[in-house]
Order: sequence, then structure tokens, then C-alpha cells
Amino acid sequence: MPVTIRSRLLLLVLAVLLPGMLGVGWLISSTYEAERDAHQRTLRDTSRALSMLIDGELSRRATIAHVLSQSPVLDGSDLQNPEQRQGFEELARRAMQGMDGWVELRAPGRVLLSTRLPEGASAETAGPALSAVAQMQPLGPVATGTAGEPQDLHAAWVEPVLRNGQLLYNLVVTVRPSELQRIVEAQAPHSGWIGTVMDSAGHVVARQPGGAAYIGRERRPDLRAAMAGAREGAFESMSLDGVPTAGYFSTSPLGWSFVAAMPRQEFTGRLPQAVQRIAIGALALLALSMAGAVWVSRRIERPIRALKSAAEDLQAGRPVQAAPTGMVECDEVAAALASAGRTQAGARAELEQSVAQAVERTRMVEQRGAQSQRVEALGRLTGGVAHEFNNLLGIISNSMHLMRRHAAAADLQAPLNATQRSVDRGSQLTQHLLRFAGRRTTMREQTVQLGRYLPEVQELMRSVLGRRIEIHVQVAPNVWPVRVDASELDLALVNLALNAHDAMPNGGELRLRACNASAEDKEGLPPGDYVLLTVGDDGVGMAPAQVEHAFEPFFTTKSVGEGSGLGLSQVHGFATQAGGTARLASTPGLGTTVSLLLPVAGGADERPAQSAGEATQLSIAGSTVMLVEDDEALGDVTAALLMAHGAKVLRAGQVDTALRLLDAGITPDVVLSDVVMPGRLDGVALARRLREQRPGLPIVLITGFSNTASLAEDEFVVLRKPCAPAEMLAMLQTAMAGARAAAPPAGTLAGHRP
Repeated sequence: MPVTIRSRLLLLVLAVLLPGMLGVGWLISSTYEAERDAHQRTLRDTSRALSMLIDGELSRRATIAHVLSQSPVLDGSDLQNPEQRQGFEELARRAMQGMDGWVELRAPGRVLLSTRLPEGASAETAGPALSAVAQMQPLGPVATGTAGEPQDLHAAWVEPVLRNGQLLYNLVVTVRPSELQRIVEAQAPHSGWIGTVMDSAGHVVARQPGGAAYIGRERRPDLRAAMAGAREGAFESMSLDGVPTAGYFSTSPLGWSFVAAMPRQEFTGRLPQAVQRIAIGALALLALSMAGAVWVSRRIERPIRALKSAAEDLQAGRPVQAAPTGMVECDEVAAALASAGRTQAGARAELEQSVAQAVERTRMVEQRGAQSQRVEALGRLTGGVAHEFNNLLGIISNSMHLMRRHAAAADLQAPLNATQRSVDRGSQLTQHLLRFAGRRTTMREQTVQLGRYLPEVQELMRSVLGRRIEIHVQVAPNVWPVRVDASELDLALVNLALNAHDAMPNGGELRLRACNASAEDKEGLPPGDYVLLTVGDDGVGMAPAQVEHAFEPFFTTKSVGEGSGLGLSQVHGFATQAGGTARLASTPGLGTTVSLLLPVAGGADERPAQSAGEATQLSIAGSTVMLVEDDEALGDVTAALLMAHGAKVLRAGQVDTALRLLDAGITPDVVLSDVVMPGRLDGVALARRLREQRPGLPIVLITGFSNTASLAEDEFVVLRKPCAPAEMLAMLQTAMAGARAAAPPAGTLAGHRP
């Protein structure tokens, strides 16, 4: 997706400032979190402190009740003795001095004594049932004893009085909300915060603020749900006066709860002024940076748009005006465009003069383009065409040999010699076709020491390159010798030198290097040792699409008439024929390097040559030759040639026919078989079977496919079409002579070798 310069600058500003903005955000978040934690700790500590104070106050009542319950006055009667009753009442009043509450002594169904009444007043009133368990009763009313008067809310600690396991009385010590209210008001830490004491039933006993207005009111349902099943914890709720609050509760072992709360907005926290200033400064910096980025982007866009306008003028052929923009790089590009415009204007006239030539060249290029599309198919067909052509040349060659034996041959020497030259020329053509197709052709192999060879061939290449191109030869000291056709290697290097010369019209450097191939270099090649020979130049180079087709026959990057497209094809064919490969790497503007991977020489593998004198003494007259050839015309001419030299010929169109003849008891002196034939077996399979079944029967193979010849020549004698009649006759007689020499002497057992 295209992105403008302005967008890129804005993104750059964001990339620079975003970490700082994230830091500011983290600071704000941390400040809020720290303030919330501080508030929650304060609420928790306030709740626990209030719990301790209220528990202490209630524990004083419980202690008073417990001490009074142990008084001996309560051991026996119903306190009918006035003196005992008065003494106990005085003791109870002294115990409650300084405390806002009273003491009651309850018997079953009635109240016997209450310090709430004036001293000496009778307290014989009805009372609740006695409790056998010491407990803190929740907030509740108590009647004043006068009908129609308001009731007084209070809480009370009830202490059972037991004697000999029998419940006699309940000693009740009360506490009024007003006394607890003073404690809550003394503990309120901040204005606006809420401190509440609730009894075990969830009713408000004391509250700050509000006091008596809230006493006896029940807590809200959401707070009751939050406090269920927990001794203490944080909560969020709505206060009784409708304010959203956050708080902390703590429940004492007596079952009373103590709540400290504060407005939820205050609990969330306020942003400190220092942090606010940082945040405002960061936003201001971001705004200024974005504005600066927009301003700079506009300053950059103007020169670039000027360059675009100059490029459009150049494309349209208009004069390019290089106006200064204030940006050095853009001014340099504009000056270059202006110079290019002037050069283009000067070249326009010359271009118009070459229009006619360009039209003709275009037509030829189109023809060559159509031909290049058929190159791949041509490569597949080349081998088959060469084979059929070799068969035709074989017919012509053998027929010409028969004509030379005719009585009127002396009068036909001129046309026969012309025919022989045509056969030789056709044979050379098939060799080139097989080389283009990647097939092996006949080679005159020899061992080449590159350490001596490359400095010598340097002079040959210098004559091709000229004086403006320097040659540098570098040969590794331990490089192995290679076994190749030296003339083909010469031709390959000359072809590469010609390509380098055309790629460096203004001069340059040609690098010729040789070293032993590494494991990475040998990737994709058959196992063995190879030598890496590279030829590199620093010329114009080739595009990737051209590199893919560089080794194809007739492919060339040169203009029509300046190159045949066969140079690199010969290089590739030579390397492949030698048992290695050729690779090409090129970068436009940097140069091209061609790498030849050639197999290392493994020792001489040459058969002893037969002398010309021995060849002339050999003859096949009187011998029986089995000819296995699927081409009927070539078979007829070859049979006629053999019979003209006195041989008897047995014909077979395919391998199965030849095997049936041999199984029928026919025993030829030698077998001459084509390699590639129709049917389930070819000539090589026939030769291998005869070697097993008739080891003494000589076999000579002949083929027009050079790749099949290379596969069989290590096992058998192989002739290549078109074969000169003299060579074929000599090879047949040599094979028969070799078989007779290897046969056991007369009188020895068959199959026994001395």
C-alpha cells in the first residue's frame, strides 16, 4: 500500500514519542493505583481500629456483667431482704459510673432491679424470658414503663446467673448508641468519610456523619451480600443517604460489624498536579511534533513534486527547467534530469534517422522471438532428428562405397567425392546437434594440466579481447588435472572471451581462475572429484530472465546479425559431454561469471589402436554376419555392403527375431546390432544376453544416439553412425579375430580355459 512522505514523517514522530506517551500513561495509572491502595489501607486500618475500640467498650459491659453475676447476694433468695437488694443495687451503680447505660437484674418473666430508675424505686415490671447463654443482644427498644411514651433504643450484654447448674437470673448491662456515637465521631479520619457500627442483626447503632438520624436503620442488601460469609473485606455500595461509596468492613467475634467508607469518586483518586502537568506537557509536545512533521513534509513534498514535473517534461520531450528548491539532493536530481533532457533532445534527430532500420530489426526480432519459443521443443527433438539423419547418412555412405566398387566408378569419382564431402559435412552437423541437445559426441580426450594450459591459452584469448581488456589468470597450486577434449576447451574459452569482449565495449577485466571444486560446488553432480574453472568479467551483465535461457541454442542478447546464439550452447555442450556441467551467474551492471565443472582425470583409458597395416590385412569374406537393424533401407544397404565383401548376411528387424534365429540353431561368426530399436529389448540388452548364453560370439554395436553409445562403450565395441564402411568392416574382422584368439585350443573341453 503506497504511503506518502507526510504519513511516514507522522509515523516517525509517533514512533519517537509513543514510548514517552506510554510512560506518561503508566505514570498516571500507577498514581491512580497507588492512591487507591493508600485509601484502601486507610479504610482497612480505620475499620479495624473502630472494631478494637467498640469491642473494648462492649467487653467492659461483658466484664461488669460477669463480675456482678458472681456476687454472693444472688446465691439464694429472690432478693426479698431490702438491705441485700440495696447493697447489690449500689454495687451495680458504682460499676456503671462514667458509662452511659444501666444494669438490670431479671428473674423469670419480670425485672427485679434496674439502675435506670432512681435509687430506691421499685422495678417490679414484666420482663422477657431468661437466656442461658451469655450473649450480646442487638439494638432494640425498651419500654419506659409508662404507656404512650417513646421507647429508648439500646443494646445489652446478657449474662446468665447460674447456681448449682440452675438458671436463677439474667444480669443485663446495657449500652446506648449515644456512647458508641462518641467513639465513632472521635475516630472519623477525614471530612466526608463514613464510619458505621452495626449490631449482629445489621442495624445501625452509631454512624458518622448523621448520628441519631440513622440509628436503627438496616444496612443495604448489596452490603449485606458482600458481608455474608466473610469476617472482613472491601466493598462498593450505595450509602444510606444515596452516595456511591467504597469501603472496608470488619466483624468482631461478638458479631458486630464496623464499617469505614468514603465517596467512590474520592476513592478512585485524583490526578496529582505534577502528573497533570506532565500529561499536558506530553500532549502539547505531541501536538507540536505532529505540526512540525506536517510542516517538514510539505517542505519535502514541494521539491519532489518539482522532480515529478521535471520527469513528466522529460517523458513528454519538453525542455526540463532545473529550478533550485533548497534541497541539495533534489537539486542534483533535477540537474541530472535537465542534462538528460538536453541529451535526449540531441539524440532525437539521430533516432529518427534509424527508424527505418529499427522497423526491419523489429521484424527480424519478432521472427527470432517466435523461434526462441520453439527452442525447448527443438532440444527434445534434436536427438531423434540426429539419429534419423545418421541413418540416412549411413545409407548414403554405404551406397557410395558400393558404387566405388562398381566397374564404372572411375567415371563417377567427381560426384562420389562430392557425395563423400556432403556425408562428412552432415556428420559434423549431427555432432553439433547432439552437442546442443546435451548428448555426448565423439571426443579426443586427453589429460590437461590447467596450471600450464591456462597461461598458454591466455595469449589466444588476448587476441580475441584486444588491448582494452586485461586478463588475470589465477590457478590454485594443488589443482588436479582434467581429462577433456583440448580443442573443445579452446573453443569454449574463445566463445566466453568473445562474449566478454561484447559485454565490455569500454574495456575491463577478464578473470580466469581454476581450483578444486568444493562439496557445495559439486551439488547435483554424480559422485567424484571435479575442478572448478571460472571465467568472469565486469561487463554489462544479464537480466534474470536472460540467464534462464543463456545456454539454449540460438539464444542471444545481441542485435540481429551480431550473434548466432551458439557460443554458450557450445560451452554447455562441451562441459556436459566431458562429464561435468556449466553454470552461469550474472548481475546487471556488475558482470557475468561462467563456471565449468570438469571431472578430474582418473588415468588413461585408451584402447590400443589398430595399425593401418593390420586393418588392410583383415577381411570378412566367407564369414556369416547377423545384422540386427530396424531401419529397412539402412539394413538393405548395409547387407549389400557386407555381401559385396564376401560375407553371408542374416537379417533381423528387432531383438526378438534375432534371438529366435539363434535359438533355432543358427550360429553366425559375428553380430552387428543397432542399439535403439522397437520392442521390449534393445541392442545393449541383446549383447548382454548373448554374452551370458554365447560368451565366444563377438558382438559389435552401432548407434546414432551418442548418449546410448556412452552407456554401452565401457562393455562392448560401439560404432557411431554414420560409420565409414572401412571402419565398420575393420571392426567386424577385429572382433572375429579377437574371438578366435580367445577361443580354447582344439581338443580342450568346451568352456575350459587354460
